[in-house]
Formats: sequence, C-alpha cells, structure tokens
Amino acid sequence: MRHKMKIKRLGRPTDQRMALLKNQVTRLFLYGKIETTEDKARATKRLAEKTLTTAKANDLHAKKQVRVIVNDKTAFKKIFEEYVPKYAERKGGYISIVKLPPRRGDGAGMAILSFVEAE
Repeated sequence: MRHKMKIKRLGRPTDQRMALLKNQVTRLFLYGKIETTEDKARATKRLAEKTLTTAKANDLHAKKQVRVIVNDKTAFKKIFEEYVPKYAERKGGYISIVKLPPRRGDGAGMAILSFVEAE
C-alpha cells in the first residue's frame, strides 16, 4: 500500500522519472509554458516551484542546487535574471495548471503549465 506517499511514480523507475521531471522543469523555465499530461504537470509544478524558491536565495549554494535540476545554461541564466526578480515578493504559487481536453490518441488528460503574472 502507498499510504501517505505523495510522489507520483509516473510508471517509470526513479532515474528515468527524475530525468523526465528535470527536463520538463528546464523547458518550463526556458519557454515559460509547456503542454503535458495532468499527472506529469502536477509533478513538474512541484519540482519547479521548489527550484524557484531555492533560487530566490540567490547565493552560491542556491545556484549549485538549481544547477542540479536545470540542465541548460540559457534556462539557468533566465531563472536568476528574469524569474527571481519577478517573483521576489511572492511567497509561492508561481506556476498555474490549466486543464485541456483529453489527448486524441489515448485519451490522456492534458494540461498546460505556465507562470502566473507577478503583481
């Protein structure tokens, strides 16, 4: 039984799941929004928000921790130059999930992950 286990396994072993989530987080920071399945969107949102909260410290240790997750130099730069100043005053809830109609091929629930506008 999986009582009190919050992480979705997404039908993959741990190493493949983490690679998938890291790539999706990188693409989210790079392009600002991505389209994926609902379960992947929820898992990606969780990791992306933790990454952005870590990045808000903006010191060497935070940069090293973010670099473990974000594997693209352009996205890494964009986090610290664009997203950290934009969401400096916000305590959380940087990303929204908008549900889409099911995918045509297999009927999987689809969603768009995108950043909310800062006030």
